[in-house]
Amino acid sequence: MLDLSLEVLRVVENAAIASARTMGMGDANTSDQAAIEAMRRCMDTIPIEGTIVIGEGERDSAPMLYIGEKVGAANNSSQPLSVDIAVDPLEGTNLCASGAAGAIAVLAAAEHGGLLHAPDIYMDKLVVPGPARGRLDLAAPVEHNLKALARALDRDVDDLVVVVLDRPRHEPLIADIRRAGARIRLIGDGDLSAAISVAVSGTGVHAVMGIGGAPEGVLAAAALRCLGGEIQGRLWYRNEEERERTKGMGISDPDRIFRTEELVSGNNLIFAATGITDGDLFRGARLFGGGVRTSSLMMTLATREIRFVDTIHVQDPARVGVIRL
Repeated sequence: MLDLSLEVLRVVENAAIASARTMGMGDANTSDQAAIEAMRRCMDTIPIEGTIVIGEGERDSAPMLYIGEKVGAANNSSQPLSVDIAVDPLEGTNLCASGAAGAIAVLAAAEHGGLLHAPDIYMDKLVVPGPARGRLDLAAPVEHNLKALARALDRDVDDLVVVVLDRPRHEPLIADIRRAGARIRLIGDGDLSAAISVAVSGTGVHAVMGIGGAPEGVLAAAALRCLGGEIQGRLWYRNEEERERTKGMGISDPDRIFRTEELVSGNNLIFAATGITDGDLFRGARLFGGGVRTSSLMMTLATREIRFVDTIHVQDPARVGVIRL
């Protein structure tokens, strides 16, 4: 698995570059499709037997990178690795389409069975940094959790910044956070990027709370395992059909609270993300005459390596001058 880290990085870089070329054009579907196609093409050059376990949805609704799809160039290798793969080719489609901050391309890979096969529904999440691991409980009142978080970080509650998706369903949550005295950063999209930011010092984000996508919850867990943070998640159902679909995917207790290591149990874990638009963690992909410059995060759990990678992709050598910054 460790030999795959640069290949995984290449996959997310290619997806980010493809979608960055559509940035600000106001067409979220085109931006998403560009990232999906670039990611799929790049995956098929890697000598793996890959299975998409978190992707663009069920086979009938996603023509490419659907759940269960086989990817990789296993035929070109005598000993291909068997890996499960979770992807979000463009996390923040609306952000990219409007040119707003925080759009990223993301991929996590682990040995077979190392990533939870989460249904494409919603999940109630609580994300905190490493010092607060084990000290909060998703089932506890908001005020209790914020006081526990403040104690873990040696801060006052009013020092804390909590990221919440700006949705009508979160009005009670927002009221509880404000009543407890913490500050809130409301975002339109991109709770995965926010979740990663929680575990990185200096971003000014101390927690993520609220309901977002379950697939993004698994990807966040992959990043947080590498970074030492914690996510707790409980699937959130809009109807009984979603509850039954969850049971059909092998989750016997549809109301359980998943911890980080239950969402991502694999030990041979690789996580990579590349910025598409500027954000807290990454600069966006910068197109210039003759090439593209990307900003990425690449992590391997087994070796505890966390790398911030700045790459210049040379497309026309005659027009590119590489400057050391």
